[in-house]
Amino acid sequence: MERHELLAALHTQLRPRNYLEIGIDTGVSLALSRVPSIGIDPAFTVTAELNGDVQLVRATSDDYFRQNAPTDRFGGDPVDLAFIDGMHLAEYALRDYIYVEAYTARTSVVVFDDMLPRDVSEAARDRHTIGWTGDVFKVTHVLQQLRPDLVVLEVDTQPTGTVVVLLPDARSTLLAEHYTAIEAAMVADVDPQDVPEHVRLRTRAVDPRGLLECAWWDTLVAEREGRLPAGSLAADLAQQDWTTLRQNARAAERQPFAFQR
Repeated sequence: MERHELLAALHTQLRPRNYLEIGIDTGVSLALSRVPSIGIDPAFTVTAELNGDVQLVRATSDDYFRQNAPTDRFGGDPVDLAFIDGMHLAEYALRDYIYVEAYTARTSVVVFDDMLPRDVSEAARDRHTIGWTGDVFKVTHVLQQLRPDLVVLEVDTQPTGTVVVLLPDARSTLLAEHYTAIEAAMVADVDPQDVPEHVRLRTRAVDPRGLLECAWWDTLVAEREGRLPAGSLAADLAQQDWTTLRQNARAAERQPFAFQR
């Protein structure tokens, strides 16, 4: 499954009331949205046909969030679905998550792009390849280690992997409070730098199709709409066996990949 296929499926599955995207480039992913949306990018060159109520913001995410609250545009509703695909350096991606999480609910979903580089060169901080993820993969480890309240899933999408974050908490200030120390630990002194084997080989990644088939997506929507009590999604996620989804991803790797446009 290609990354935009996953994102399109999440739009269908979640029926979000709104959508926020950091790093819109030509607008291909932003064009998937049919709900009020915000796209943030200091140098976008949109060529895709956008649909519906879309606000394009030509600014860095730092500048945007310093002066704006996306909930104002969304009528006070939290951000239901967010896609982070901005600057491909770990500290930028982490800041983007901190910004977005402050405007989420526990039923919000945050997706990161380019989280599973295929080799060391692709993950360099100083770009020298056509395909480039930078070192944003480090954010996965930070979130998993420092925020065990989150569900942070590496997803085996083509070409360079994604990460889906569930159960964000707008009240949490831990990442912001320790950002300076986290940044210092993430930024490598040498480049290119080591990429852990489990990242390159995707041994901890889940199968995207299996992920989309999980029943708790219905719980997420029902809780967001008030048809189930708060905490229902967290309870369902606590019961999920992720082992099977990871095994399915390994089996899928043995099949040839063909991107259907």
